[in-house]
Amino acid sequence: MVDDHRIFAESLAAALAAEPDVDVSAAGSGPAALRCLERAVAEGRRFDVLLVDADLGTAAGGVPAQREAGTAAGQAPHTADGIALVAGVRAAHPAVRTVVLAERDDPRRAAFALQAGASGWVAKDCSLSRLLAVVRGVLREETHLPPALLTGVLRELTAARKHRSDSERLVESLTPREHEVLRCMVAGLGRKDVAARLFLSPHTVRTHMQNVLGKLGVHSTLAAVALARRAGVRPADLAGDVVERSGQLA
Repeated sequence: MVDDHRIFAESLAAALAAEPDVDVSAAGSGPAALRCLERAVAEGRRFDVLLVDADLGTAAGGVPAQREAGTAAGQAPHTADGIALVAGVRAAHPAVRTVVLAERDDPRRAAFALQAGASGWVAKDCSLSRLLAVVRGVLREETHLPPALLTGVLRELTAARKHRSDSERLVESLTPREHEVLRCMVAGLGRKDVAARLFLSPHTVRTHMQNVLGKLGVHSTLAAVALARRAGVRPADLAGDVVERSGQLA
């Protein structure tokens, strides 16, 4: 489990460790939790479930200590490290299930947690028996949410899907060349870099970028990139481009 509230973490870890079929280890931060998982793998052991504080890394006033860059509309704004850790664990250790421990019910945050890969959302003040039931449930591939949150979470997930569908429809209106330019924008390239990569003049790239903004119905590159990410547009593969150019030069 990972929680930066030391007293809570120690008391919960002790309670869980008292169970005959539970082996528990506690960490106080996301990086420490990932190191613990990696160390277990190196030693031939494994942890099946990671309990994550929803507000891990959040300051006492409720403001996230660290905020993710590049957040777009339709994504979790200023996602606290707890939910970011869920996504990181899913990418690095896909066999590990995650259960989020939250001080308050929040349908929007719970929806973001599920999208990040969490298998459950549980109140921090729930009973030990309830927590163990959720842990054992996710080990059976179940997803657990408090009943009071279910309607709100489904509404959030439906809205997120609608945003994505609308974004996909707008991206599909682009020409192949405009789509290439958009992928370069998502990769963070400026006009001159896009021109060099696509072997176009800066003036032509400027025209393409203006067309992209117009078709997407946005007024800035940042907004275009946010919409593209919602639609699942992947950034241009800059490393692959270098290899391709090297082959051409050879």
